[in-house]
Amino acid sequence: MPESLAKFFSRNRKYLKIGIYGLSGLLLTGVLYYYSSGIKGQLQASLVASEKPAELGAFPVIVPTIKYGFALDTFQVFERTVQPGQVLGDILSQQKVDYPSIQQLVSNSAGVFDVRQFRVGKPYTILTKDSLQAADFLIYEPSVYEYLVFHLKGGMKVERVEREVTTEVKTAAGSLETSLWNAIVGQGLTYDLADKMEDALQWSIDFHHLQKGDEFKLVYEQKFIEGEAVGIGAVHAAYYKTGSNEYHAIYFDNGKQAGYYDLQGRPMKRGFLKAPVKFSRISSYYNLNRYHPILKRVRPHFGTDYAAPYGTPIYAVGDGVVEKASYTNGNGNFVKIKHDGSYQTQYLHMQKFAPGIRTGVHVKQGQVIGYVGSSGLATGPHVCFRFWKDGKQVNHLNLKFPPAKPLPAEDMPAFEAMRDQYLQQMQEARALTVGEEVEAGKAAAAQQGNP
Repeated sequence: MPESLAKFFSRNRKYLKIGIYGLSGLLLTGVLYYYSSGIKGQLQASLVASEKPAELGAFPVIVPTIKYGFALDTFQVFERTVQPGQVLGDILSQQKVDYPSIQQLVSNSAGVFDVRQFRVGKPYTILTKDSLQAADFLIYEPSVYEYLVFHLKGGMKVERVEREVTTEVKTAAGSLETSLWNAIVGQGLTYDLADKMEDALQWSIDFHHLQKGDEFKLVYEQKFIEGEAVGIGAVHAAYYKTGSNEYHAIYFDNGKQAGYYDLQGRPMKRGFLKAPVKFSRISSYYNLNRYHPILKRVRPHFGTDYAAPYGTPIYAVGDGVVEKASYTNGNGNFVKIKHDGSYQTQYLHMQKFAPGIRTGVHVKQGQVIGYVGSSGLATGPHVCFRFWKDGKQVNHLNLKFPPAKPLPAEDMPAFEAMRDQYLQQMQEARALTVGEEVEAGKAAAAQQGNP
């Protein structure tokens, strides 16, 4: 470094230090201003953003679990079923509800629900805010269609709530391999539908003579609660083919009377049902040369035996008056009905009579008059059904009754429009494939187990 320049720095060192410190301060101030400006801008941007409405997707949305009208997430929930011998008082005392409160609750339930009707196996739910205190609510479900809410605090109120039921019109089709019940369940349907199909066709089809290959099609109502199938409603139309014979039943209400009609508008309801019991089998036919299994000799059998489990309901096959409801050693408990001047029917070997069935009372077609048993000369549970025409016992399976008169002419256009709609729906119905049957059968079995 030249001597003159070295002397200059030496003489002016004090002022140079001041200048360097000043320049450093200016640089530091600039840097701080730059960063503070950036931070301020970010803060201003955040404040502006905060003034905008928040978007729904920006935050997680927690949907509460709603059941019985309560947000279950706000309670401790205990789901149980009524046990054998358990009554309402037992359940509530276990939930720390005192005896006076239980008495008040029973009193308040009058007219809403008979607390003695708690049934074994039915579900109930306890809702409590604090398990160390008395529970807040008890919910009991006597059926899928309703539930009862017992308020265990603040008034001890009891409410009956009917669930909303929606209905959809469905179709079904199938063919018999073994039995009607198996064919129905194989299509993912329930036994209730088989029962209602029999109701629709009971005057035309002898359901004790079904055979492999028979076909059926149905238009019916399926009931739902909260998206779950809970039961069968009305059957609007039914079709059944056995051998070369085809039968139709169309439900129609003309405002004066309602029922099933054939394709020509004639009432399906005849003078007599085809059989006095459902879901049974013929174990012995009308036979004038029958060998009696107990007496061990040939003795004419003037009736038709329908084998069925003990307690199966027995129906009057037609309107009439009970001529006799009595007991004999041979007939056991039996009922004899006079239908008109020409026809009488008799039902033997009953386990017991239905309530109110006695000599002189009027009965309607399809009314339960007794229950299958094996009283009298009987080897097992069945009903021996006998039929008289003009005072002579005849084989009712061979009888032909004249068709009923059709609907009035003014009702036919409305009937025909409804009939054609249902026929189109049944034509489009199809039977399930084997794979579909397996899945449908599982679903039907689960549904059949509903309370």
